This record gives sequence, structure tokens and C-alpha cells, in this order.
Amino acid sequence: MTQQSDNSEIADSGLNQASDEVKLAVDLIYLLETHGIAPAVALAALEIVERDLQSKLSKG
Repeated sequence: MTQQSDNSEIADSGLNQASDEVKLAVDLIYLLETHGIAPAVALAALEIVERDLQSKLSKG
């Protein structure tokens, strides 16, 4: 096994043990980076998402 695949396996096992919030954050970061989304655009979109989710939480 190469050093890179060893590191990948360690990272994967660490991520498997991570909380759902961390797993989702990693997925979102990957999605944003692979699609070349500018950080300012991503933050603006996340603010919209936050408002939507907060609204859903307040409705019960």
C-alpha cells in the first residue's frame, strides 16, 4: 500500500467515527469545492439555507 492510500484509509475511518454534522460539513465542502463555488457565494447560499431551516424548526 502507498502512503497516500494509507492516509486515505485513516481519514476514511476517522470520518466514519465523526458526528453526522461533521460528515455533512465534509460532504458540503467537497461539493462546493468540486463545483468551483466561490466562498462568498457559498456563504450567501448557506445563510439562505440557515434561514429556511430555522423557519422549519420554529414551526415544530
